[in-house]
Amino acid sequence: MYKLSRHQSRQFFFDTWHKYHHEELLSDMERIALDIILLHPEYHSILNDIENYHDKDYPPETGSTNPFLHMSMHIAIKEQLSIDQPAGIRERFNRLQKKNNNEHKTMHQIMECLAEMLWRAQRDQSPPDASIYFKCLDK
Repeated sequence: MYKLSRHQSRQFFFDTWHKYHHEELLSDMERIALDIILLHPEYHSILNDIENYHDKDYPPETGSTNPFLHMSMHIAIKEQLSIDQPAGIRERFNRLQKKNNNEHKTMHQIMECLAEMLWRAQRDQSPPDASIYFKCLDK
């Protein structure tokens, strides 16, 4: 899912959901995405309605969560954990996981910190700073 357009990224989720329902073979990345989709039943109706949701905007001022961004961030965190990048993310995940005793809750906690780091990088037009990410996670 590297450098995909908004259209391609959304199509990936729609295709994964379609393949799942038609019992088609999934790629490794699609299996990861499916696990995340299955954790979010609130998005299933969206994934069943490509016509109305493929190009839907989710402006922040509406207060609604962009389901495609949300699921993509889950994938990004899973990838970070699989290679421990930034170095130390896996150890922080494990620590938070012990505290929360709930993997999904832990993923959402990490997601908030990842979003903050990315927002700051975008705002400051600078590369993402892992120290900001870890400072948030270590609170």
